[in-house]
Amino acid sequence: MLGGTFDPPHIAHLVAGEAAYRDLGVDVVTFLPAGRPWQKAGTGVSGAEHRREMTSLAVADVAYFEDDDREVRRDGWTYTADTLDSFPGEDEIVLVLGADAAARIRTWHRWEYVLERAEIAVMARPGASLADVAEAVGPCHVLDAPLLQVSGTELRERCRRGSSIRFLVPDPVRAYIAEHHLYA
Repeated sequence: MLGGTFDPPHIAHLVAGEAAYRDLGVDVVTFLPAGRPWQKAGTGVSGAEHRREMTSLAVADVAYFEDDDREVRRDGWTYTADTLDSFPGEDEIVLVLGADAAARIRTWHRWEYVLERAEIAVMARPGASLADVAEAVGPCHVLDAPLLQVSGTELRERCRRGSSIRFLVPDPVRAYIAEHHLYA
């Protein structure tokens, strides 16, 4: 399970999904766009339906990727613990996180439950310390993936400036952003 704001979904998200699929031997990597991410309240996050549609477009051409809209459909703030509760108890879940998010996991709602319910796999992120991750989550799997310096913040800013985001997001996502004038 790879959750996030996906505002927009970009190459680093897809690389994380690919690394999870290859390294963990899972059957499918599920991308879950957050409905109302409580830790990003007041930051101008794009509408959940736009982020859900872009996520769907981003993963559509990969047979072992899927998107899941359960967080978008849920009312209220989005909490990972609640999402984990929505899966059958016997399901084995690996939560794929960027190292920056993993290092902050103890700020999450019901973080102890998240660590009990799911295994954690981490993708290195610029400026994030794997030692901080280990301290926050304990033992976890570090994915074999290149360190990519791509962020949604950077991509939204590039769009605002009229700069290209080609090759940083899948072409269908780029077309969707242009069609709906997102981040302009």
